[in-house]
This record gives sequence, C-alpha cells and structure tokens, in this order.
Amino acid sequence: MRTILVVGIGAGDPDQLTLQAVRALGRTEVFFTLDKGEAAADLVALRREILDRHLGAGGYRLVEAADPRRDRKPADTAAYDAAVDDWHARRAELYERMIIEELSDEGCGAFLVWGDPSLYDSTLRILDRVTARGHVEFDLQVIPGITSVQALAARHRLVLNRVGGPVTITTGRRLATEGFPPGVDDAVVMLDAGTAFRDLDEPDLDIYWGAYLGTDDEMLIHGRAADVGETIARTRADARRRKGWIMDIYLLRRARR
Repeated sequence: MRTILVVGIGAGDPDQLTLQAVRALGRTEVFFTLDKGEAAADLVALRREILDRHLGAGGYRLVEAADPRRDRKPADTAAYDAAVDDWHARRAELYERMIIEELSDEGCGAFLVWGDPSLYDSTLRILDRVTARGHVEFDLQVIPGITSVQALAARHRLVLNRVGGPVTITTGRRLATEGFPPGVDDAVVMLDAGTAFRDLDEPDLDIYWGAYLGTDDEMLIHGRAADVGETIARTRADARRRKGWIMDIYLLRRARR
C-alpha cells in the first residue's frame, strides 16, 4: 500500500524542521506541491531550499501541478463556504491523480505543509476526500511542525497567554465581520487579507505583528494598535507589492488597566 506523509515544515526557516520531519523527508520517494503562479513562486523556492538543506541539491523528486483557481471574494459566509468546498473538491481530484500517476504502489509520497497540518491548512481535509472517492488507498501519517503562532511568539519574546488565561486563534475574516472576540484578552489573528484590526473600536489593544517569519524578509512591528496600525498597513502593502505575496500573523492583546 502507498504511504502519504503530511509534514509540517515550520514558518519558513529550514532549521525549524523537527528531527521527526527530517527523517520523514529521508524516506519519501516523491514530494507533491502545487504551483500557485508566478506571484507565489517564492513558496516553491522555499520548499526547494528546505529539501536542498536536508536532502542535498537534486537528491529528491518534486512533482508540481497547477493549483485550481478559487473565488476569493464571495459575497457572504454561505458563498465563501461554497467556494472553499468547490476548491477542495477540485484539489482532491488533482491530489488523487498525482498520487495514482506519480507514486508507486508501495511508495512513500509527501505533502509539505507550512507551519503545522492541524492549523488553518486544508491538506488533511482534502486527503480525506481523496480516500472517500475510493479510487486509491494509502496509509496517511502526519508529522507535526512549528506553527507561525509559535514563531511569532518567539520572535517577539512573548508568552501568548496571561497566567491561567485562554488564547483565541481566529481569522481576519471573522475579526472583520464579528469584531474582537467578546470576553477575550489575547487573540492571534491569521489569514487576514488586509488589516482588519484597524476597523476595531478597541482603543486599548496592543499588537505584535510579523510577516515572512523565519525567512530573510522577516518583518516585526509591535506597539499600541492605534499608534502603529498605519505603519503596519504601509509596510504590509509595500512588501506585498514588492514580492507579490505576503504571509503575516499578529497577536492582539488587551492592555492591562
């Protein structure tokens, strides 16, 4: 039976791979990745850098396929959910074809996932769809990785929670539509297509922002959100214009009174 590994590879630094992940790379016959176009070519290059570092240049086989297009501006939540479901269905068809055509019957293939497969990543859900389609069988194994949440906390020298307190992890979309989570003092915000925190009516929030964590382009800003919001927005827009893509994350923390 085929084996499929889903390997968390950290936020961008090749040294963030765990020893378990490095061993997983060493037993992999073929690595699967999606080409998201020229604007995101750096993401494929970062994967190659990680593989070169741990397996040696040219010491691996990488199979790329064009990522299906997705509607990224649906009108409402229902439309958003439908767009994501359609995108996942088309990805499942693509993953199935790649596994059948590119991986031997007893071979081991791997998908390399930014951060950790358990946090705001669709790979496991899509592979579940592949299994449900019933056209190919494989043993699925997951290797955890360092998340951008952990990398952000480390770079800002933060403990994410207050003593005995919870931490909420949410998205920019939910922050924009629902506001700052009620009863929460600390919220990590991921997948923010803009700067949703700037629209909050919350004058006492501190922000710890980071982009391209673990890479040579890493940027960090922190301060009172009302004071540094414009700087973050400008820095973010300039970086995205320069590179064609951006991966950022931030912690919003209610200031102690």
